[in-house]
Amino acid sequence: MQPTILQCRCGQVQLHLSEAPIAQFYCHCGDCRAVTGGGYSPLALFPAASVKLAGGNTTTWTYRTMPRTRCAHCGTLLFGGSPGMNMRGVCGFLLPADLFKPTFHIRCQHAVMPVKDDLPHFKDVPAAFGGDDEAVGW
Repeated sequence: MQPTILQCRCGQVQLHLSEAPIAQFYCHCGDCRAVTGGGYSPLALFPAASVKLAGGNTTTWTYRTMPRTRCAHCGTLLFGGSPGMNMRGVCGFLLPADLFKPTFHIRCQHAVMPVKDDLPHFKDVPAAFGGDDEAVGW
């Protein structure tokens, strides 16, 4: 992947991505829904070291167990950090459409707005992330 620069809505904060994402997906958990205000959250998972902040000020808070970082000026959600995993879940809304290529849905047991598409829909998480690959059938 070519280095990619993303920015918050006001342009004060930039995210510099130096590696390709490990996974891209939609999360339907209650925490993601609560912090985004949506029915699900698009995420691109990157190694933490490959996501660098530049520019303006950010604010980080923890909702339950996951620290999340926003632009301090406009409030754009930038990423969340998975405790103990050394990963950053970058908000998929920030990625250009040609770079956000989700391949599955997770935590569908909590879905309030089921999405019917051709992607796999895992009840919790896939085996590659420590789950059991149990799917939901919408």
